[in-house]
Amino acid sequence: MEMLVVFIGLLIIFFIMGVPVGISIGLTCMAVLWVQNDFVSIPLSLFPLKMMHGINSFPILAIPFFILAANVMNAGSATPRIFNFANGLVGHLRGGLGHVNVIASMIFAGMSGTAVADAAGLGSLEIKAMRDQGYPLPYSIGITGASSVIGPIIPPSVAMVIYGWLGDVSVGALFIGGLIPGVLMGLSLMAMTVILSYRINMPIQPRPPIGEVFRLSQRALLSLMAPVIIVGGIWSGVFTPTESGVVASAYAIVLGMVIYKDITWADLLKVFQNTIAFTAIVLFIISLAVLYGWLLVRLQIPLTLAELVVRVSTNTTVLLILIVLFFLIVGCFMSVIESVLIFTPVMAPMVKMLGIDPLFFGVLMVISLSVGVITPPFGNVIYVMVGITNSSFEDVVKAILPFLIPILAVILLLVFFPGLVTFLPRFVAG
Repeated sequence: MEMLVVFIGLLIIFFIMGVPVGISIGLTCMAVLWVQNDFVSIPLSLFPLKMMHGINSFPILAIPFFILAANVMNAGSATPRIFNFANGLVGHLRGGLGHVNVIASMIFAGMSGTAVADAAGLGSLEIKAMRDQGYPLPYSIGITGASSVIGPIIPPSVAMVIYGWLGDVSVGALFIGGLIPGVLMGLSLMAMTVILSYRINMPIQPRPPIGEVFRLSQRALLSLMAPVIIVGGIWSGVFTPTESGVVASAYAIVLGMVIYKDITWADLLKVFQNTIAFTAIVLFIISLAVLYGWLLVRLQIPLTLAELVVRVSTNTTVLLILIVLFFLIVGCFMSVIESVLIFTPVMAPMVKMLGIDPLFFGVLMVISLSVGVITPPFGNVIYVMVGITNSSFEDVVKAILPFLIPILAVILLLVFFPGLVTFLPRFVAG
């Protein structure tokens, strides 16, 4: 129990003090060894070896490639083409550009793997289009921010790659498991848009001619093929989730530089620089998270935590609801990737002991933590929306909060019906 308090409590204290995540994890590991007086059996020289082992992994290679693919798509015209296609497809329905916003995010999620990439890439385009057509700014901000939550859920997903590696769960199965929850979340946001359309002004566009829809689909076809290639390749077994990241990056580069010809060598160099900088931070944190997880298991912290959780309730549904509430709170203070890195080593062994499917739990964990990107005080998407709209932080939060209702409803649905996550992976495996 003492070690559990040190492991988690000290980490939280470092975060409150503003110590960077990677440094916080490393200092916590050293403090635990000091408390245990275990520097003899576990020398400091073992730290760098464990850290290197943590990132010396084939699945981890997927992370920089998915980040690269999203950055390349945002640098060229692929993103506007996707938005225009979605507009031609559903822009004439009641709720108009609200539906377009969600559909575009669902498509882009099949290429980006992160919520921030979605909000940054599509956000400015969507907000401008909604402003031009007279949509209320609070609604425009709310639906744009909320739809970005779908980014880490529909494959590919950087967070799921990390969970799969640390939790010893098939990344491909996690990707397939995120499809139905991602679609459900999109449908729930579209349902809320229809409800809100009776209360606020949402201009309805005329139905475009079939020829125009066909023209827009032709312009966006190659962009739309990216998620099809990624999911289809994994589903069919043509390539692994890691290899799909390489395929997605190569496809995005060829699309932008050779076919669309709207990305220059200078643009590509800048994309590479941004990708390398972000990847370096993520890999540094991963290397320390592996060390953190190794110490957790060595000191039997997951077993202690499982025993404490069982004392609260032996009902699996009740336990999952409590864990979801915990993740929702954690997501308010930490990014999805950081949270998955820190809590997977603790939670993955624990849920196995409790008899919970680690595949289902991984998808539920990523979805619950993803809500944090649109909740104060540290929601990354909130700050993206502030920058795009020049609105105050408080106004953006007020605009987004109502859209938590459909998102939380989907999470609750998954808790009661885990088969919504596990059905497709089992079907593909069978």
